[in-house]
Amino acid sequence: MSAGLPRFDVNLSILFTELPLLERPRAAAEAGFTEVELWWPFDGPTPADAELDALERALADAGVSLVGLNFDAGDMPGGDRGLLSRPADSDRFRANIDVAVGFAARVGCRALNALYGNRVDGLDPAVQAELALENLASAARAAHREGAVVLVEAVNAVENPRYQLDSAKAAVEVVDAVNAATGLGNTRFLLDLYHLATMGEDLPAVIAAYADRVGHVQIADSPGRGQPGTGGLDFDDLFGRLAAAGYDGRIGLEYKPVGGPSADSFGWLPRENRSGRGNA
Repeated sequence: MSAGLPRFDVNLSILFTELPLLERPRAAAEAGFTEVELWWPFDGPTPADAELDALERALADAGVSLVGLNFDAGDMPGGDRGLLSRPADSDRFRANIDVAVGFAARVGCRALNALYGNRVDGLDPAVQAELALENLASAARAAHREGAVVLVEAVNAVENPRYQLDSAKAAVEVVDAVNAATGLGNTRFLLDLYHLATMGEDLPAVIAAYADRVGHVQIADSPGRGQPGTGGLDFDDLFGRLAAAGYDGRIGLEYKPVGGPSADSFGWLPRENRSGRGNA
């Protein structure tokens, strides 16, 4: 890996999971990271104030910044992959919007990822698309009030066969539709290189086509979802293409550590490249 790497943050919902949630920010700091991201870390859309306060303190005590947060996506271990396009779950998503945006604002986080959700058997996909647009627009308006962006992600259908956005094109079409509906321009594409590689997409072509819509990047090697070097992706090339296309944001490490605990999975990344160098 080259010295001119971009800014990296570590996803504490998939790395350092051998530790309790509130101990993970400190572990990330000890590994040299100054920025972290999280899937929705609470049970339910509206956690108690004490839970929110405890996470805020853990981040502050560790000296790390939260730079990405998912909205409540439901029971992820049980197969849920978002709530906002599912009529039965829509109220839960809406209840979470102000909580998630409010917590993000408290800790200075400016990016919130909204997983789109699985297909509902027997329901017209157009109905789900209409509901998703309505809910994403609500989320984007709430985020805009705090100077934040909403991210929309493509997720691979190999591991998540019911997820509705399984290509870069599909996700970007949703991004464009939300921005057209709100006029705010604060809905962006979350470019997850692992998910797109698993779907067989041409990653250089995706970067060239959609770099202007990218609000965040996440990585894991493919196949296997391990750290870079455990699969076949050429990350030096991909990082270079992102930089050449004008992307200067963060890259989230969202991989499953291979060969040992999380702290041992960062050998590919020099310690001096683990700092966010501020909150730009």
